[in-house]
Amino acid sequence: MALKIKLVKSLNGRIAAHKATAAALGLRKIGSETVQPDNAATRGKIAQIGYLLQVTEVNE
Repeated sequence: MALKIKLVKSLNGRIAAHKATAAALGLRKIGSETVQPDNAATRGKIAQIGYLLQVTEVNE
């Protein structure tokens, strides 16, 4: 199982830790998407900046 993560809100004006978390997920601009494994580390990143993201489950 994997997670498709899309950045739907801007990173402008966010705290540095949240910008770094988005970069760690591979998200740079609004509308950018990435597919990440569904594990505890990814879930923790999503929990931190979930208010900026849209997350859907993908079956691979």
